Amino acid sequence: MSDTALIDDKAKKAEFEANKLAKRLRHHVGDAINDFNMIEQGDRVMVCLSGGKDSYAMLDILLSLQKSAPIDFTIVAVNLDQKQPGFPEHVLPEYLASVGVEYRIVEEDTYSIVKRVVPEGKTTCALCSRLRRGILYRVADELNATKIALGHHRDDILHTLFLNMFFGGKLKAMPPKLVSDDGKHMVIRPLAYCREKDLERYAKVKQFPIIPCNLCGSQPNLQRQVVKDMVNDWGKRFPGRVESMFRAVQNVVPSHLADPRAFDFVNLKTGAVPEAGGDAAFDREEFREPATDGETSAEAPRRTISILDSRKPSAVAGGEACGG
Repeated sequence: MSDTALIDDKAKKAEFEANKLAKRLRHHVGDAINDFNMIEQGDRVMVCLSGGKDSYAMLDILLSLQKSAPIDFTIVAVNLDQKQPGFPEHVLPEYLASVGVEYRIVEEDTYSIVKRVVPEGKTTCALCSRLRRGILYRVADELNATKIALGHHRDDILHTLFLNMFFGGKLKAMPPKLVSDDGKHMVIRPLAYCREKDLERYAKVKQFPIIPCNLCGSQPNLQRQVVKDMVNDWGKRFPGRVESMFRAVQNVVPSHLADPRAFDFVNLKTGAVPEAGGDAAFDREEFREPATDGETSAEAPRRTISILDSRKPSAVAGGEACGG
């Protein structure tokens, strides 16, 4: 094969993979919008654009879906210029004008406030987030926006889950759709089903003009970064684990947790109708053996696993089934 033919072949493969990636992301965003009824007829969606890969991808995909959606909705892109030193003010206006979307750049010097209030060495995320949220809510009112779209993805949701578990003592993640505390604004996260690594690849393919956040991105040892590294490590060492964890966020069984506010344990009586999820503590679970060379995972032999399997045969035969 000649060098020219080889280059053409690589280009075709790259184009094929890029198209497949774009379709997958549009599919994920479309599913999230449908599952949570994020966007409705006549909505005016305020897309919050930070200059990072996620918000660029969100805007790009929503603009694409808008063209084929069975409903009519409008999009206005909003960037909050927080007056960080060295922030390239020209990048976003030039990009937004090039894609033909309505936009507004909001200038608020939250950078000086954060640097003045937060002691040196402390993380700035909490205060910065509160200030930014308040400004965006105000701008949403000014623009008559009915939905506020944020660029948090599936990995962000899982990271928030673990942050709340480890440091907040709460089983709480980041919902794909929520109403603000004052009840006036609806916040949506269209990227809720999207993987961060897919968004990273998409940003490279689309060549978005990424703007780094120098305010928080350079802070070492952030708890969120530690959790992110932990989840990424699990994903590399145990393929499928991250996907399983996200499915768990969508498959909650309150009767098998320990929050009396979420489930009425006090009035639970024998003879009641079993809860969904049931008492499956000793049910046998069926898994597939790892696929061997020449066979697919679907062809791999099945084996049945039970927590009783690790006990001595005599104990199982004796009928003792009390779990610790």
